[in-house]
Amino acid sequence: MMESVQSEIAATAARMVVEEGLEYGPAKRRAVKQLGLPQRAALPDNDTVEDAVREYIAVFCGDTQPEELLALRRHAFTWMERLQEFRPHLAGAVWTGTATRLSDIYLQLFCDDPKSAEIALIDHGVDYEARTVTGFQGGSVEALSLSSLCPGLGEPVGVHLLIYDHDDLRGALKPDARGRVPRGDVNAVKALVEEGA
Repeated sequence: MMESVQSEIAATAARMVVEEGLEYGPAKRRAVKQLGLPQRAALPDNDTVEDAVREYIAVFCGDTQPEELLALRRHAFTWMERLQEFRPHLAGAVWTGTATRLSDIYLQLFCDDPKSAEIALIDHGVDYEARTVTGFQGGSVEALSLSSLCPGLGEPVGVHLLIYDHDDLRGALKPDARGRVPRGDVNAVKALVEEGA
């Protein structure tokens, strides 16, 4: 019973992730509400939601998603080249391959000086909004969020630069529970773009 409820939450959340560009956490909470379940309902883990997202994309977006993903990866690569000195790594749906035109780009920067990336944006006249978010190690990290026109989609997408200390890079490339690398550097992203093209 509990498993079927969790897969129902995952499927409903997956639709919101793909159709509305929601992040997994908010999508799971909204799915619980939409399904009329108690607020304390056990939520599926992110891997389960990701599987449901892949399924949803395969069924409903198979003809458009690969092109949209490639456009987002190309755009991410452009930003990574611009920010090369900060050791950028791509994470999130654009890295894992579940992104659609509604997905944002998440770049993790590993800086010697946490203010240096912000100064670089200011120097280039880039408008951004600074906020604090939860990083991949569970602690708070600064995020610089901006809107950037993605040429392949012909519309602006959100680009989020998460600022980490250079030393955080050491644990950043450890494979996850499924043996996948959770983020990729500029060469890994270039390979994905060439493969997609």
